[in-house]
Parts: sequence; C-alpha cells; structure tokens
Amino acid sequence: MGTRVPPLARLLTHPPTSLPQQSAAPADRDHRYPVGMSEALTNVLEHIDASLDDALERLCDLLRIPSVSTDPAHDGDLQACAKHSAGLLRAAGLDATVHQTTGHPMVIATGGDPNGPHVLYYGHYDVQPADPVELWDTAPFEPTMAGEGDDRRVVCRGAADDKGQLMMFVEALRAWQEVGGGAPVRVTVLLEGEEESGSPSLEPFLEAHKAELSPDICVVSDTGMWNRETPAITTMLRGLVYLDVTLFGPSHDLHSGMYGGAVVNPLNELTRILGSLHDDDYRVTVPSFYDGVREPASAEQWKMLDFDEVAYLASAGLERSTGEAGRTVLERNWSRPTLDINGICGGYTGEGAKTVIAAQGSAKVSCRLVPGQDPEAIEAALIAHLEAQRPDGCRWEFQGHGCNPAIEVETDSPWLHAAVAALGTEFTNDTVLCGCGGSIPVVGSFQSILGAQSLLIGFGLDDDRVHSPNEKFDLVCYHRGIRSHAAVAEALAHVSAATT
Repeated sequence: MGTRVPPLARLLTHPPTSLPQQSAAPADRDHRYPVGMSEALTNVLEHIDASLDDALERLCDLLRIPSVSTDPAHDGDLQACAKHSAGLLRAAGLDATVHQTTGHPMVIATGGDPNGPHVLYYGHYDVQPADPVELWDTAPFEPTMAGEGDDRRVVCRGAADDKGQLMMFVEALRAWQEVGGGAPVRVTVLLEGEEESGSPSLEPFLEAHKAELSPDICVVSDTGMWNRETPAITTMLRGLVYLDVTLFGPSHDLHSGMYGGAVVNPLNELTRILGSLHDDDYRVTVPSFYDGVREPASAEQWKMLDFDEVAYLASAGLERSTGEAGRTVLERNWSRPTLDINGICGGYTGEGAKTVIAAQGSAKVSCRLVPGQDPEAIEAALIAHLEAQRPDGCRWEFQGHGCNPAIEVETDSPWLHAAVAALGTEFTNDTVLCGCGGSIPVVGSFQSILGAQSLLIGFGLDDDRVHSPNEKFDLVCYHRGIRSHAAVAEALAHVSAATT
C-alpha cells in the first residue's frame, strides 16, 4: 500500500541519483546531428530538474479526472479532461483549442518556432475503465505514491497509458517556454479522447484539419523503454481486429432442470466454438488467417538483444511462456499474429447458485495482426468461421470495434537518427529499435491521411500494469522522459529540409 499524494506535496526534492552526467555522444553515434549540450538545452534540463515536483503535481491533477472513454457515464469527465489539458498546453506557451466531435473532444495546440520543422506531438487523455475495482490496492483515480528512492512510482489509472507519457512532452515544451526562449521547433499538439474506445472520430477529424495538421514528423509517446536504463524507439506495431460476438439460443432464460439436455445451451456452444479457435500448437485455426504473414528481416537481430525472459514473465506473475510453438517470446509478441478472448459473459454470475440455461452468451475477441495481413479480410474470415460452426437453433450477432493494419515506420530517416542522437545525451546505453505487440492505429492514420512518419518514443516499462489494476508509472521514467523530449525537440530542430 502506498500513501496518498497530498496537494502541493514536494515529493522529489532531489532528482534521481541514476541520471548520468551529460557528455558528447560516443564515437560510434551519428554525428550528423548535434548531440552536445547547447546553452539553451542546458538551461532547460536544469529547470526540469529543479521544477520536477511541480511537474509531478500537474500530472496528479490530470490523473484525478476519470476520463474513461468507453463508458457514457464519464462523458462529462472527458469534457473536463479536454478542458484541463488545454489549460496545461496554454501554460506551456501554446495556443490551445478544444474541438468538439461526434464523440469525445480533440485538443489542438500550436506554437514554437514558426521557422522550425513542424513536429506534431500526439497523446491521448482518455483511459481504460478501472474494473475490476476490487483488485486495486488504492482508489484507482486517486494518485498514490509507492516505493522508495529511485523505485518510487505513482499508482493510478492512466499513469502510464497515456497521461504520464503525454505529460512528458507537455512538460518539456513548458520548460522550453519558461527558460529556453520557446520550443525550437514549430509545434502542434494533438490530444485525443477516444484512443481506448476505437478512435471513431479521429480519421474524420484528421481529414477535416489536414491542411493545418500536416507535419514534417510526428512524435508519439505511448510505447515503452527496453529497460529503465535503455531507451527504445518502436518501429513495428501490430494491427488490430476487435469483435463482440453474441450467440443467441432460446427466447428467454430457461430452468436447467426442466430444459437441460433437451435444448441448445448457448454458453456450452459458445465456449466449445471459442475453444476450437486454436490447435494444440496454439496456432489459430481460422482459414486464411496466416495469409500474407512474412518473416521479418530483423528477426535474427532480435536474438542478440539482451532480453530478460524471466523478468518479462515475472512482471505478469508467471514463470513460463505460452504461445505459438517454435517461436521465441519476442517473435510471438512482435511479428506473429494472435487471436485472444478478452471477455466472456452470459447467464447468472452473481453470488450463490441459480440454475438457468442462458438465452445468449457473448465474448469479446481480438486479433493482433502483423505486416502483410489484411484486417478486413481477417475480420471477414473470423466471422465466416464462426458462422460455419453456428449450432442449429442459434444465431450470431457481430459488432466490430476496430479494424486496423499493422504498421512499420522508417528506420533510416534523418528524424530517427536525430532522435537517437538526442537520447544518447540522456542515456549511457544505446537506443534499441524494437517492435511492439500492441496497436496504435493513429500511426497508420498519420501515414495515410497526413503523409507523415512517426517517431514512437516511449518510457513505459513491462511491469507498469497497463490496462490492469494498480497501473503505475516510475518517477525515474517520468523525469527522464521529460528531459529526453526536451533534448529530442532541439535535435529535430536541426533536421533541415535538405536531409529529409
């Protein structure tokens, strides 16, 4: 159990002791981009260190807003969170506006050097539901401190995904405004309120605001580090197909003593069909599911990464990896498609016993996709496979919640080289270019609508419990993320049109 974060608390009187001394990059780093400390950046970093308690307090204020985008009961909280976020951006020296959509608001802010490269910063202020609330050690929307020293962390829904991460670039921009003469790049910030609920308003909004939004490069901070001492830039993201599937049987719930064994039981049939979606080697049995899947060129390089499988599994409370036979953990997570049951409901689930045959049963089914797979084709194949197994006397109903392709970003661009050089001023270890098992559909939307590539620079850790009870964000990661974004902004400012 941690302690509640009190108002105006001074929780980080001294910066973490693990921050390295700043120096020029090692000889093997890319010298096309400045990596030493300019006077302006030095001032900005010192200001970040000195004002870190205030930055943490501002994060906690944002975390207290229960901006759950999937639950209509929180629509007012989404509005409040958008308004609050706009205020934070104005305090960072930007001109911020809340744009209403058919769903939850978008927040747009602009500023910085009008003659610099145009950098679009993206984050999302909406969060996942806190359920199951009973598994939280503390109130899910009351930021709580846990741990000691460099292991201190803030526990709250949204701490890592994505409020803590978006606040890193907001705080970096604020520091540039306060002591650095303003951001060294032309800045646009886009904060979304529907990322956790399928982003239905995002692409129409991008289309409508394409002229003003189109950047030279996008910076997305919604991914992770390799470890606490090693930064990472994610270059591969899996796509996503998500379906609600419901199997209907009898016209109403039936007494299992009077009807059991004589009529179809939708829950029996649903679980039987769901259980057949994988074979004994954990391969998906849906026909054509693996069409287009290719072996990544970087798979051999992944074997040389210092991947701690034991620690990775321990972060999930497990000792053994399970998945597609003949594949390593990194392959399964980065370059192989999956099909998972994310929830099942139906019948009586309350206290005690109630003997019924439910009239219907439902499940939430998601597929993580890799480059080469067509999400629309996968969705159609999954529906056809379920229809082919429909029991007599039953009918299916399907509702889609997302159909997005996998994403690959450029790994040999001047923007990426500049970001790597900047991260080299903050971290001793070289930056890892890695894949990610998750999906960030906005990266594909930026490519297709705005014609822009993205830098996915994140500071989350495997044990952050994202989407789970007791989500947390390490304060060392928050601190170093702010410093890193400050350095990356200056490095991107030196990327000229001639090099892009």
